[in-house]
Amino acid sequence: MLRYLLRRVGAAAGVLFAVALIVFGLFEMLDSDAAVVILSRQGAGDPSPEQLAALRGELGLDRPAPIRFAEWVVGFLRGDLGHSLISGRPVGDVLAARLANSVALALITAAVLIPLAIGLGLLAGARPGSRTDRVVSVAALAIESMPSFIVGVLLVAIVSLSLRLLPAVSLVPAGAGVWSRPQVLVLPVTCLLLGLLPHPVRMVRARTAEVVATEYIRTARLNGVGGVRLFLRHVAPNAVSASIHPLAGAVVGLVGGIAVVETLFVYPGLSQELLSAIAARDYPFVQSTSVLLAAFGIGAYLAADLFALLVSPRARTLVAEVQR
Repeated sequence: MLRYLLRRVGAAAGVLFAVALIVFGLFEMLDSDAAVVILSRQGAGDPSPEQLAALRGELGLDRPAPIRFAEWVVGFLRGDLGHSLISGRPVGDVLAARLANSVALALITAAVLIPLAIGLGLLAGARPGSRTDRVVSVAALAIESMPSFIVGVLLVAIVSLSLRLLPAVSLVPAGAGVWSRPQVLVLPVTCLLLGLLPHPVRMVRARTAEVVATEYIRTARLNGVGGVRLFLRHVAPNAVSASIHPLAGAVVGLVGGIAVVETLFVYPGLSQELLSAIAARDYPFVQSTSVLLAAFGIGAYLAADLFALLVSPRARTLVAEVQR
């Protein structure tokens, strides 16, 4: 088991390195850099070659790309995320100011998403073909077919503009956190749930229906085990353990979903800062943020693998056979 864990951690490190390399390479392919953006923002017209050369030297952009990438990697491994090329502030400080709001949004959504997906999936799959199964399946499929930004626009139009129940944008006072106005979280969390919930619900439902149809469950019924006892002790654990990875995929999907939701609701999270950094060609900020977001996704899947091994004897057996 330890060897399996070490292999997965090594593979995760390789993926993170590949992400960092790809992001850096894409920035190198752009037709402008942070020096061009800074001089253009100063309103001096088209910057001269001398001005660009001087500013690139000041920002360290005149050095060879491999050296800049290697320096960033060494600094990142030491916990130094670098400095923003635009503001000059440490990237860690800029991230800390925005990350707390994004993490709050993600945690609330995940805390509602996971039990709701498991509950609805088990409810629908316990009796395949029943009215409850049809209602849940059709609703999940219909919602999953709608893009997240369309769902968000409809929520704003109905809840905020028509019913005037909640604010249309998630504005908070300068220097304050989102907890000072918890009502600004309701629409973003709802939008995220509607975008991410249908797929894991359908997966849990499918796994539950498969477990219900197995010989193991039929044999248990013949032996007098039935009702709630059969469902809680035999059906639900097997269905949930087989649905761990779809649930992990929904959690990882929070990264992309939050980017859309924060932009739509003007939520003071990380996405607005990241989009501004991309437009400003601020590669230290974009690169560090991209690797951290990739680490979150990889960590979620790794945790799902370990949890699956913990709850599933069959998964442990398969891993042991592969390692032989």
